[in-house]
Amino acid sequence: MSWGAEFKAKVESSINQSIPKAGGEAGKLLRSLLFKAHQWWYFLDHPEVPPDNNLAERSLRLAVTKRKVSGGSRSMERFKDTANLLTVVQTCRRQGRSVIEFFEQAIKAMINLSVQVPSLIPQL
Repeated sequence: MSWGAEFKAKVESSINQSIPKAGGEAGKLLRSLLFKAHQWWYFLDHPEVPPDNNLAERSLRLAVTKRKVSGGSRSMERFKDTANLLTVVQTCRRQGRSVIEFFEQAIKAMINLSVQVPSLIPQL
């Protein structure tokens, strides 16, 4: 048995032993944790999945900084526009593509229908 499987079994056993001893809300929490335990260990069964969300947090950093500096958006429509632009920026960065070149291609495609619209979907 691998250390991961052994650890999972110990945690599950501890939760199962604690449920009968726990009061109302604590018992609900423990049952919920037990029910969702398979989600906790996904990274052990799938090594390509990182055990943390650091990449997601780093991706959000640009949006959070922009919001703090600018004071946020005044309307939901503006908020959505900003979120879309930041999504394009972060996607281009993750793909090692130039953000400026992407927007240049997108604007050219808007002006000239014979120019192909750029895609953010990686080409395999």
